[in-house]
Amino acid sequence: MAEFLVLPSVVANARDGTIARWLKAEGDLVASGEAFAEIETDKAVIEIPSPKAGRVARILHGDGATVPVETHIGVLAEAGEDDATITAFLSGAAPVEEAPQAVSAPAAAIPAPATSDRIFASPLARRLAREVGISLGDISGTGPRGRIMREDVEAIIAARLVKPAAVPAAKVVIAEELAPATAVDIPHLVVPHSPMRRTIAQRLSEAKRTIPHFYLNADIAMDALIALRARINGERPDSGRLSVTDFLVKAAAAAFGLVPACNVIWTEAALLQLQRTDICVAVATEGGLITPVVRDVGNKSLSVVSREIAELALRARNGALKPEEYRGGSFTISNLGMHGVSDFTAIINPPQAAILAVGAIEERIVSRGGTALSARMLRVTLSLDHRAIDGAVGAQWLARFKELVQNPMQILV
Repeated sequence: MAEFLVLPSVVANARDGTIARWLKAEGDLVASGEAFAEIETDKAVIEIPSPKAGRVARILHGDGATVPVETHIGVLAEAGEDDATITAFLSGAAPVEEAPQAVSAPAAAIPAPATSDRIFASPLARRLAREVGISLGDISGTGPRGRIMREDVEAIIAARLVKPAAVPAAKVVIAEELAPATAVDIPHLVVPHSPMRRTIAQRLSEAKRTIPHFYLNADIAMDALIALRARINGERPDSGRLSVTDFLVKAAAAAFGLVPACNVIWTEAALLQLQRTDICVAVATEGGLITPVVRDVGNKSLSVVSREIAELALRARNGALKPEEYRGGSFTISNLGMHGVSDFTAIINPPQAAILAVGAIEERIVSRGGTALSARMLRVTLSLDHRAIDGAVGAQWLARFKELVQNPMQILV
């Protein structure tokens, strides 16, 4: 018997989700457990497996649609069930839930006849076209059966942003229909927020508003670590080379072993003393910052930690992280040194109580034993939740971390 395909709740407490794309078109066969669509969560893209073998008979919400969890997004037919059977199934079913942002006609449950004037478009494409004032009738859809997708609308917007040759550069503005009703009078392109960007904004605003941050800085001599890294990498293949971040992650775990009072999470009921060090490594992606987690760093070798960081970072950039790979964590390291940033302060990633901001390694003149020497130095800034960690305890952790990095052989023990 035919049954509905639903949008599952892949993230705890999630109220809605966005269909990133359908992997199957109407009429395609799908095996039991085979992915038929992908959901875009706030952190990654997750595949939705089919509950059984069958045929995708209807797509009720297309690519880009944002709908509440448990919404019917398609119909799965069994062998022998024809189009008339599916039509009867839909006619006797409860009304299909509509995406919250779709204010125009809902996605069609039954394909319209070829002679119909109705324009089929994903909810996200409709919203984007409405915001910039583009008529859907001016767009040729590239989706299934000519459905207009978000990319089709964006292509039209990009084409209309070409500067007219006859207009002086100083007076070039985007046409009225391309600018939504906002207070911004500068020419601009409307880019709808992704679920990831909305979640990042919400979490960072809440963290900065509710967590009493305080900051500790340290300058760390990196010459010994750089020399050790070069020696180790000289004996390893290019694919297995260690990064500075790998060493810093291991050093952080070792520092928590020496100062366990910093390995905590604040809750209103109690302070949680963590018995394991799971370190998040911030990774920049096209959709925003994501923090995959390396579990139990203290009990793993530097080589294993390095391999896991590389694998997680690659999956993060490809949007292929599993929920368990980015949930949780006891501490975060954010490294912007590769971008030439000397130092910066980072916002704590709740419910964690601390985050380490890592700047660039720079050559400086330092005084040692009354002699001026050239040294490669690193500036780090530790952001702490003052509810959970006192200043003296945070300073102890940072001192141990600095000592480990300046004496990197201790990291390998």
